[in-house]
Amino acid sequence: MAFICEAEGVRPDTVPGALHHLSAVPETVHWGYFDPSVAPVLKVKSGDLIRAEAVTHHAGDDPELMFDEKIARIFNEVPATDRYPGVHIMTGPIFIEDAQPGDILEVRYLSMVPRFRYGSNLAANWGYLYKEFGEKERVTIYELDPNTNTASALYAYDFPGKYLTPGTVTRCPECDRQPALAGVRVPVRPHLGTAGVAPDVTGRVSTIPPGLHGGNIDNWRIGAGAVMYYPVQVEGALFSIGDPHVSQGDGELSGTAIEASLNVLFQVIVRKDFSFRSPLLETPKNWIVHGFDEDLDVAMRQASMDMLSLLTEHRGLSANDAYSLMSVAADFGVTQVVDGRQGIHVRMPRDIFGPQTGVKK
Repeated sequence: MAFICEAEGVRPDTVPGALHHLSAVPETVHWGYFDPSVAPVLKVKSGDLIRAEAVTHHAGDDPELMFDEKIARIFNEVPATDRYPGVHIMTGPIFIEDAQPGDILEVRYLSMVPRFRYGSNLAANWGYLYKEFGEKERVTIYELDPNTNTASALYAYDFPGKYLTPGTVTRCPECDRQPALAGVRVPVRPHLGTAGVAPDVTGRVSTIPPGLHGGNIDNWRIGAGAVMYYPVQVEGALFSIGDPHVSQGDGELSGTAIEASLNVLFQVIVRKDFSFRSPLLETPKNWIVHGFDEDLDVAMRQASMDMLSLLTEHRGLSANDAYSLMSVAADFGVTQVVDGRQGIHVRMPRDIFGPQTGVKK
């Protein structure tokens, strides 16, 4: 059996274009940032499909299990001095023809397949309970089982010192391995922690905080079968993917998910028929909007106002009706609390509106 990580089927209005392949190698990645001045590594048309590699920056937590020749090249050839201001390895950017500021880039994620059968979780210095654990950092290596679509802890070790350098390589054969989580199996749900378009700014924008361009949203629902709508900010959109995960809970409490490289198939479509302020997620069952801020209360208000906008402007409800519906049918949750700019998401069931798909003008 294979991992359950492919969409059940493409939407009926999908018209696939050309299929492109994008490997992650030193020449096709940018480490730790979005930047509109970065030259695109691939140019595509609206409707085209891209099969791309997304590499975890935590592959060095056990290089024997999570490296291959191409990943080793990235870690060895991208200078440590060029891995800033964020931490994530981003594949891209991809230039989409005819995408202009004010448009929406619709990204249909069709397949996410683990590259290896292993991933890493770090209880990090940026984790929510770091001080409560005596400022100790611990790595847990997980093994994936494609027959049960689960992950179980293979072993754990205490990280020596402080995990600060993006792409740190630990020689796990030399570390003190400890048993962990005996008898526990975690559902595997591959997704991208970080993806988005280039912001309209000068210079580098860190991949660590999420924002209106997308970025490090860390919502585990951005997997196969999901559709993301990103507000385009610069010509060509300049879309990149990274920070692949195979499992994560809402909150991402320790600072990381199960970080594991993925092979991702997705379709990009330029939408000029509607607009939306923030990254919008559509799953087979829900519409999900996001709010981001250093203060969770502010993020909650942003998510509330954007859901109100979705219901009034794109579903045709009055503001009063939308407000009532949000109180009785919407589920609010904490996406993550560890990326500096924290995240709230709010889910609205799609089936309560009847047989309608997609987002209206």
